[in-house]
Amino acid sequence: MTLKTFTAAAALATLATGAFADDTATVQVFYDLLSNPGSQEHTAAFQEVTSEDWTSLGDYSGDKKSRDAFLGQMGGFAQLIPDLDWDVQAMHQDGNFVTVRSRATGTPVAPFFGVDGQGRSFDIMTIDIHELKDGIIVQSYHVEDWAGALQQLAGQ
Repeated sequence: MTLKTFTAAAALATLATGAFADDTATVQVFYDLLSNPGSQEHTAAFQEVTSEDWTSLGDYSGDKKSRDAFLGQMGGFAQLIPDLDWDVQAMHQDGNFVTVRSRATGTPVAPFFGVDGQGRSFDIMTIDIHELKDGIIVQSYHVEDWAGALQQLAGQ
């Protein structure tokens, strides 16, 4: 067997085992929930694609948000920003990690982080990295431009 034949056979064997599974549909469920934060159907789908000990990490404080805490926050967002939309603009998978660039838009109906937007909307970029194990999301790292959102809501 030549090195070229061996390499091709190894690549096919890896593909056959699912080592390069496409997890983007699984990750899309996360964004479907963000765009429908009050939906029981989307909440159930999110629970199916995340591990029970899934965590969300949004800064270097070391504080992680549990799945239950995250779902509680989504319930609040459903009340505060009923038109919240989280549009995936690009998604890329590399091994067990899926990176997503998305755009979040919405119009809060009450003060948001202390800013009364008086009917104004926000439009911000977000970046997320989701870590998967066996096709299930186990951790999500995220950055959102909330400072930009507050500036837009304040009319600046």
